Amino acid sequence: MNPQRARATLAASCLIHFLHDGCSDLLYVLFPVWAREFSLSFAQVGLLRTGYSGALALFQVPAGYLADRWGEPRLLAAGTFLTAVGFFCVGTAGGFVPLLVFLMIGGLGSSTQHPLGSSLVSRAYEAGRRRVAIGTYNFSGDLGKVTWPAGVAFVTAWAGWRWAAQGIGLVVLVTAVGIFFLLAPLVDRPAGPQATPAAGRAGNGWGIRDARGFSLLSTIHAIDNGSRTVFLTFLPFLLLGKGMRMDLMWLALGVTFAGGATGKFVCGHLAERWGIIRTVLVTETATGFGILLLLVLPVTPAMFLLPILGIALNGTSSVLYGTVAELVAPERRSRVYGLFYTIGIGTGALTPPLFGLLSDAAGVTATMSVLAMVTLATLPLAHLLRPAVEGSPPRIP
Repeated sequence: MNPQRARATLAASCLIHFLHDGCSDLLYVLFPVWAREFSLSFAQVGLLRTGYSGALALFQVPAGYLADRWGEPRLLAAGTFLTAVGFFCVGTAGGFVPLLVFLMIGGLGSSTQHPLGSSLVSRAYEAGRRRVAIGTYNFSGDLGKVTWPAGVAFVTAWAGWRWAAQGIGLVVLVTAVGIFFLLAPLVDRPAGPQATPAAGRAGNGWGIRDARGFSLLSTIHAIDNGSRTVFLTFLPFLLLGKGMRMDLMWLALGVTFAGGATGKFVCGHLAERWGIIRTVLVTETATGFGILLLLVLPVTPAMFLLPILGIALNGTSSVLYGTVAELVAPERRSRVYGLFYTIGIGTGALTPPLFGLLSDAAGVTATMSVLAMVTLATLPLAHLLRPAVEGSPPRIP
């Protein structure tokens, strides 16, 4: 792909990522509001996160397969439309069960975004600087995580959370129409399954060049994504326990997401300089010990720690996403990215209710302590991954 089309594809993919990641993470602002209005337990709050993330994870692999036949623009537009419907309906929810159902609809629509967007960007930058492009793509998603929660917090304080949710649905609906017309001229039609016999033979149709390396990479991604989801789900409750006012919660989440956006962008560049393994070791170590430090700090110092913790919390993912493309045949990246995101987001969907039960039994502080230990479990896995990513991956037979 020529440089101009590559940049245009990256820009369009970044816009989509900005939209969908913002929709996903604005929920962290609304969880305490819903917990208070509907008298929810921590486990129920975790189930709401599971409903959205689980539905998001469910359709990612099928989306990768369908993209081989129908093309990414059509699926991205359809998924974005479904997300709009889900959020508009959220604004009408009268209790826990309808809220859970409508969040699942929104998550199902967003399931198309990660695998197809990552595939588009990695294909556009096949000739070089792929990891930097993926880092930029991920950075755009984190910009959405900063701006959307802040906007929702403002509208919720001014007009109520129902108006905020329905306003989101309207914005997403308008964007869904533009996505197709923006991306369609930039993206070539997929070659189809019969046109890629070499990739089809590798990895039993998945095109995975190094099964052991991909398994380790996916395991690290699962722990990293699950830990991040649990941390962000229960961070507001931890800060409320320290005495933070509810009307300042948007600021705490905003600075965390801003640090995360910086981490996504910076760590993609650091991986080009330091190497993949060293970058992962630094970010995961900083995440684990940063969570432990947050537990003992009062509210004001904790606010200064949050953006730094956000950098470490989100930085690992840029490194992992870019590395997937190096272990997979180009013709099968849509479906393998779907598998990769399903593993990570699926773990992120399963863990909040489990940690919610722990929080109900032992408190949020105990939950965060366990979470820090789980995060540090990625360090030995990163060492085992070193031969797969720092040597030459095996070629497709």
